[in-house]
Amino acid sequence: MDGGAVAKLDLRHLLAAAEAAPPVDAIDVVGQELGRMVGATRVGLLIANFSGDAVVRMSHVTVSDELRDGRNERTESIPLAGSVYEKVMLSQELDVCPAGTAWDVLVPVTERGDTIGMVELTLSHHPEDSVVEFLESAAHALAYVLIASRRHTDLFEWAQRDIPFSLAAEIQRRLLPASYSVEAGAFTLAGWLEPASDVGGDTFDYSIGREYLYASITDAMGHSTPAALLATLTVGSFRNSRRTLASPSEQAALANAALLEGSRADQFVTGLLLRIRLADGRLEIVNAGHPPPFRLRNGIGMLVDVDADPPLGITHAAYGTHLVQLEPGDRLLFLTDGFLERNAGAVDIQKTLEVTAPRHPREIVRELAANVLHATGGKLRDDATVLCLDWYGPQGRRHATAGASRARATDP
Repeated sequence: MDGGAVAKLDLRHLLAAAEAAPPVDAIDVVGQELGRMVGATRVGLLIANFSGDAVVRMSHVTVSDELRDGRNERTESIPLAGSVYEKVMLSQELDVCPAGTAWDVLVPVTERGDTIGMVELTLSHHPEDSVVEFLESAAHALAYVLIASRRHTDLFEWAQRDIPFSLAAEIQRRLLPASYSVEAGAFTLAGWLEPASDVGGDTFDYSIGREYLYASITDAMGHSTPAALLATLTVGSFRNSRRTLASPSEQAALANAALLEGSRADQFVTGLLLRIRLADGRLEIVNAGHPPPFRLRNGIGMLVDVDADPPLGITHAAYGTHLVQLEPGDRLLFLTDGFLERNAGAVDIQKTLEVTAPRHPREIVRELAANVLHATGGKLRDDATVLCLDWYGPQGRRHATAGASRARATDP
């Protein structure tokens, strides 16, 4: 092959090399083998930072044995705004661009809609179709290698932190799902938490079963470590009861009892708990003193009427279940009151929901977070957390998209 691959394009070999390497070296080893296979002069991994506004290139500095103190890692942060990196992250499509006499290739590293980062390569030639297809498969495999490797090391977590975490932020981070977004056939779900300068105790969570999608969004009263600990008790209760297949109302009742027993009398948590039956889109919502969700249907955004029961931890209350029938093409948006406080209230949630209809949920949640930061001058008084759900129905996204298009075409 003229200027093409110098070794067999073998995905199994890449995975075997990753398995044989220590967790901290697995990504570098895969990169070296990938470069050898496609004849790249440079291969690297760019990983998305936690703020969602940059990608980070990692490297290691070799020093003498006396200076090996664990501080030999280096990171280079590359802003996304207006860059080719942003283009690849948003489009999730491979990009090939001439670079003098060479070619730069960026390949998204994604797992089920979770945008982890991208592989960057420099080739002396324009890649042939077979190489492009292999690079896309290799980057997909690399996503799983990274997910598996980070279970055993803090290296990747450390690289993603563009600012130091407080203890409260560390606790809060552990309460969030490992992946902020997921594409799962009948639906796509994405969440984002924009923390206040003094962490406010927000969380979101989800879990996918064979029959149901479970999700929650909560706001613990107060700030800093006390709020984070209160959120820990709440989310721990949700997860414990959810794993016994408890309904949203049962989860709320058990969490309420746990807070009444284990928190101060002046502490409480607001939240929405939901469960969607994947076979037909039957949505159950429990509202524990929380702002109601928005729904976008046929291009029109509106609040969903779900009256609030008392917040968790205040009184021995019964929690009612609101039933909503989802239709293919529906989009739901769940928020905490960080989006509704005085300065943040300048963000028009309903309008944003309507004008961003064609875009992916992971883009919507990040744009809303950016908007609220802009409206507050970067000084959030409370965490601003958002969860966006696109419902396609049991037949999947293509069917829902076609249905939504037909509906728009017949709207007056």
